[in-house]
Amino acid sequence: MRRALITGASGFVGSHLAERLATSGQWEVIGLSARPSPPSPFVAQHLVCDLLNADLVRKTLAHWRPDVIFHLAAVSYVPRSFQDPVGTIANNMIAQVHVLEAARTLQPPPIVVVVSSSDAYGLVYEDELPVRETQPFRPLSPYGVSKAGQDLLGLQYYLAYRLPVVRVRPFTHIGPGQSERFAISGFARQIAEAELGLAPPVLLVGDLEVERDLLDVRDVVRAYELLAEERFAGEVFNIASGRSWRLSDVVERLLALARVRIRVEQDPGRLRPVDVRVLRGDASALHAATGWRPEIPLERTLLDTLDYWRRTLRPTRSSD
Repeated sequence: MRRALITGASGFVGSHLAERLATSGQWEVIGLSARPSPPSPFVAQHLVCDLLNADLVRKTLAHWRPDVIFHLAAVSYVPRSFQDPVGTIANNMIAQVHVLEAARTLQPPPIVVVVSSSDAYGLVYEDELPVRETQPFRPLSPYGVSKAGQDLLGLQYYLAYRLPVVRVRPFTHIGPGQSERFAISGFARQIAEAELGLAPPVLLVGDLEVERDLLDVRDVVRAYELLAEERFAGEVFNIASGRSWRLSDVVERLLALARVRIRVEQDPGRLRPVDVRVLRGDASALHAATGWRPEIPLERTLLDTLDYWRRTLRPTRSSD
């Protein structure tokens, strides 16, 4: 049995990854989070660990000696990065340096799966679609800058120390359990609130003309597991569907699942200072290496996300 250490284990992606690994019967999962978290049946040990504390990170890794580190922990909300660029970049970069420094002191060194993001690509021109791993970075947000930096740090530690780092660049992933701060999960929550009578039947939206390559989070964590192998050290992989969805089409599909009639209104507060119009990735390298393809259709992801909010919000109504 392999031991996996997941940073950000209680977060949206981390919790899905922990479930996938634990239920396979092939992994023991150690979870790290910045704050105390409720017990999870999928995490053997859940620890509070501030990744900005280098000594604590070193001692934690030395004690648990994982076979694989899935480094997911990061400040990941793009609008927040515009409000606090220094905090976003410092947190994401310094935390990863501490993880990599601690990992390279272990013998044998663990495989480190460094999670970058399609936001590192940033500005992409139409003739550059679909985006391949050779695409230059032109990040449009401080968050994108931080993920480009994390990506390059992973490469540097592989080149300088031969630390077995595998870099992944997932495109937009959604699904049950995601924070309502993110657009599609936020739309699903608003619809669930309207169904339960907790809010007016109005869906507040931002720019619906952007197009995104959308993935189910459960497909994404499956790719992470497949790539956690020594043979992929030093390589980088897009995780993408190869198809882009206009956000207005996604909203239409969500509204079709709603149990009440809802009207759509644009909220200027939900517009970003700058945004990529179309983003679509090429995951042919990942497919060639592992056979991975996305399996979960968008319709199921949207329904599962909406049902998650229906379940989550229902107790609120009954307690009023």
